[in-house]
Amino acid sequence: MSPPILPAVPPQAPLLQSRFWPWLMRSLLRLSGWRLLGQLPDVPKLIIIGAPHSSYWDGVWGLMMKIGLGININIMIKREVLDGPLGIILRPIGLIPINRSAALNVVGQMVQRFQQHDRMWLGITPEGTRKHVKQWKSGFLRIAHEANVPIQTLFIDYPSKTFTLGPVVQASDDPDADMSTIRALFRPYHGKHRNTE
Repeated sequence: MSPPILPAVPPQAPLLQSRFWPWLMRSLLRLSGWRLLGQLPDVPKLIIIGAPHSSYWDGVWGLMMKIGLGININIMIKREVLDGPLGIILRPIGLIPINRSAALNVVGQMVQRFQQHDRMWLGITPEGTRKHVKQWKSGFLRIAHEANVPIQTLFIDYPSKTFTLGPVVQASDDPDADMSTIRALFRPYHGKHRNTE
């Protein structure tokens, strides 16, 4: 019997309101050979950070996995993209608009959104770009700390064609120490074009 391509969905996870799209994405993932390993935490609110992010394909596989799971994992995107025709397709699958020109910064917008929802999962790429960076953006730590939401680590590994769910981390009052601890967890994994070193 072949191993499952996706883990079980925990009861408290926010769900997508569709059966067809999850079925289709699971079928495509099965053909592709990509799998999501590990166990999702049974919590109503969560920030998922994925790395190394070195290719557009990371987003393709990640989006297919989140839809395949049937979980409404929110992904931030510029508001202008969702204001156009693409918004009709992207809003129902969990992409949420970010107003970069608003007086309230992105961290503030996300903290406020967590406070307004009983259930919300948010996906973030902490590198903030597909290029190699020496420092990760600390926004995910600030959101997690201010909203009191746990952080789920997600390791992208192209050699094994897997996304792997790692430890769940709670943000402390020492963001520098948190960042150092979290980044170290990602070192064994290799993206399409690089790792996180």
